[in-house]
Amino acid sequence: MTAVDLPAAAATAAASAPNSAPRSRPGRVPKKVKRGIVVVVLLIFSAGFLYPFAWLLAASLKTRGQVFNNSLAPNPIRWQNYADIWRELPLGHWMFTSIVIASLAAIFVAVSSSLVAWGFAHFRFPLRNQLFTLVLATMMLPAAVTMVPTYLIWKHLGALGTWLPLFAGNLFGSAFYIFLQRQFFLGLPRDLFEAARVDGASYWRTFWQIVMPLSRPSFIIVLLFEFQASWNNLQAALIYLNTGSIEQFTAPLGIAYAMTKYSPTNGGHADYQFVMVAALLVTIPMLVLFSFGQRYFIEGVATTGRKG
Repeated sequence: MTAVDLPAAAATAAASAPNSAPRSRPGRVPKKVKRGIVVVVLLIFSAGFLYPFAWLLAASLKTRGQVFNNSLAPNPIRWQNYADIWRELPLGHWMFTSIVIASLAAIFVAVSSSLVAWGFAHFRFPLRNQLFTLVLATMMLPAAVTMVPTYLIWKHLGALGTWLPLFAGNLFGSAFYIFLQRQFFLGLPRDLFEAARVDGASYWRTFWQIVMPLSRPSFIIVLLFEFQASWNNLQAALIYLNTGSIEQFTAPLGIAYAMTKYSPTNGGHADYQFVMVAALLVTIPMLVLFSFGQRYFIEGVATTGRKG
């Protein structure tokens, strides 16, 4: 074969060779298109969830007459609202009160629920399943059913007007958190605890030095859930904090008070921009808390209920 015939031979071989590139099946959507559709849908839902927060941020930077104009671009931007809020409302006292109460409530319910859950998960005793079912049945009771009896108990104890009713009830655990912790404990290797008992460790030492370190994700989940629930609990604060000093209010109760204070029907000047600033600042601790606990949150949700 001469040099002149080489290009012709190469072209013939290329034409006769099978096409190695993968052919897409007719009617099949490419992966890039599917991924693009998923991204667009997620962006739409994310924008929908973030719009209320964006509206709140914009309203907090507006003047009095522009708060409810539904514009996300304040004009002019009034940063002075964030400085005036500390003069208008005792927001610092409200947030401090909420942080203390929510922290105590979260710690108490996390520890007490873990102890009860460990008892149901580890020990074998008569009527264990029936008793656990009875504990879960308490979740079926509406809060309105137990509201009046609980109020009468705290009134008899002389705790009305104090912080005690807002967190002390968590010393007896929560049925939901007991269930959550028990499911996590069932996934822990039982042989590890039996080995600790053989080595002379007491049940109490086994719980604190073995069980608790292994169940850190679920424990932090309980802390996050209860901190958020106590932080946003307006009803309990409204019922029990019947004190004359507004500085003793929690953050949700304080914001409700601010809504009433600035209402034109009550002689206020409709300075709702201060209410928006207060509401925005109250959400910041929860955002910070969730950002730090997100890893444990995802890990705990992924492993809770996986029985080994």
